[in-house]
Amino acid sequence: MMLNRILAVIFFFGCAPSFAQSQYEKDKIKEFEVQRQMDRTRKITMKMDSAVRLCDEGHYEEADLKFRTILKSIRSVPSELTYHFGRNSFYLGKYRQSVDWLNKYIQLKGTQGQYSEQAIEWLSKAETELMKEKEKESKHAAQVLSGDYEIDCGPTGKVLCPTCKGSAVIVRRDYFGEIYKTCPSCHKLGYLTCDEFNKLIKGKLLTDSN
Repeated sequence: MMLNRILAVIFFFGCAPSFAQSQYEKDKIKEFEVQRQMDRTRKITMKMDSAVRLCDEGHYEEADLKFRTILKSIRSVPSELTYHFGRNSFYLGKYRQSVDWLNKYIQLKGTQGQYSEQAIEWLSKAETELMKEKEKESKHAAQVLSGDYEIDCGPTGKVLCPTCKGSAVIVRRDYFGEIYKTCPSCHKLGYLTCDEFNKLIKGKLLTDSN
């Protein structure tokens, strides 16, 4: 019995240094990982500060490139980056991109973030400009279609009637229920010839009055 105790004590003191050494190595590895993460965060912060400075100085293209480089090198995007990238995108006229990133900042920080007030202001500006862009695109499309351009309908020379979606019937609803009327564009066929289709989109197709 006494011998077993002696052997246990010897085993404990014999293994204690290795246990201590193992824990020391784990602590050093953990410390090294923390230090490496801190260095990585510091470098990202320095790059972001540089990009923000470029934006403030009016070098928007260079700032955009630097922001994108940062985004490619990180997994978790800092909330501040979403604001600065959104603001810089506005200056570049990339209004959709600006709206998306500024919205992301507001989603992350709400109204209590460091840049929340500015983000809301820039978002409003970006949305206004984006709306103007869409209106211009719509007008341009209308001008193109109302011009002397012809749409190629393909080898069949036929197009599904856009008025009735091929059903040859128009369904309208009123207080008395549903009213079915023959499609005024396709003459009960459900499709248009290429010539008829081009006339329809230009508002020149003669339709049935019934």
